[in-house]
Amino acid sequence: MKIEHVALNVENPQAMAGWYTENLGLTIVKQDHNAPYMTFLADNSGRMMIEMYNNPAAPIPEYRKMHPLILHLAFVSDNPSGDRQRLVDAGATVVSDDILDDGSHLVMLRDPWGVCIQLCKRAKPLIL
Repeated sequence: MKIEHVALNVENPQAMAGWYTENLGLTIVKQDHNAPYMTFLADNSGRMMIEMYNNPAAPIPEYRKMHPLILHLAFVSDNPSGDRQRLVDAGATVVSDDILDDGSHLVMLRDPWGVCIQLCKRAKPLIL
């Protein structure tokens, strides 16, 4: 089996989808323009998606209050420092910026809605 998508119940899936496509290079694969506004966003490999929607049948988590280790979306970055600044300029906030003992560079940010995103430049890539 392989993972198709990870889903997030969010306040404004349409605005978030726009921000993620513009700033993280994701592509909208499918988008409903009526509630609950299900939107599927694919990464540039076309093998993994994030689904965003607003479904009142379940509460929207308080992402801003969640510790990043509870939930974060991790993205491979060739230039974490440059991408960090670009995302901050687009409305993200920095949570941490760490260089691990093995030389990996990990940057944790919050998107404008409080969801944590991590930028990963691994000393030895986990996936190719």
